[in-house]
Amino acid sequence: MIKTMFDSERDAALMVADLMVAAATTAPKGSGKDTIRAAILTGDDKKRLTDVMREIGTENKEDFFLRDADNIDSSHCLIVIGCISKAFGLANCENCGFKNCAEMEKAGARCAFNVTDLGIAIGSAVSIAADNRMDNRVLYSAGKAAKKLEILDDVNLYYCIPLSTTSKSIFFDRNPEAISF
Repeated sequence: MIKTMFDSERDAALMVADLMVAAATTAPKGSGKDTIRAAILTGDDKKRLTDVMREIGTENKEDFFLRDADNIDSSHCLIVIGCISKAFGLANCENCGFKNCAEMEKAGARCAFNVTDLGIAIGSAVSIAADNRMDNRVLYSAGKAAKKLEILDDVNLYYCIPLSTTSKSIFFDRNPEAISF
C-alpha cells in the first residue's frame, strides 16, 4: 500500500483536531465549571457551514465572510468551539458588569467566567495546532454561521478554527484562490 502525502496530511489534520478538542475540554476553568463544547466538521457538514457563511456575507455585505468561507473550503476540517451561557448564582461577582448573576440574566448578558473560559479553551486548542505545525486561524465569521446552524446544543457563543496543510499557509495573505480539497 502507498499512502500519499495528501492522505497523510488529511489524517494528520484530523488527529490534531481531536487533540485540539481534548485540549479545549481540559483547559483550566476560571470557576471550575465546564461550559465548553466542541465538535469537528468535515465533508458535507463543513460545506453546509460555509454555505451559511456566504449567505451571511452576501446579505450583510461583509466580504470577509466570503473570504473565510473560501479558506474553510480549502481546509481539511473545522473545529467548532463555544460556551454555554450559565450563570453561577453569585451574589456579588460583578465581573460581567452587573451587580450579580440575577441582574446579568435579566439583561440577557453573558457570564464573564463563561467567555473567559472560552478564550482559554481556544488558546489551549490553537497551541496544539502550533505545536504540530498545523496552519490554523480563529474565525468569528464561521462561529456566527455555527450559531445560526445551532451546531452545538445550548451554546450561544461560537468560534471556529480551520486546519490546513498546504506548503504556504492559506490563512496568511488570505488568498481566496487557495488550493481546495
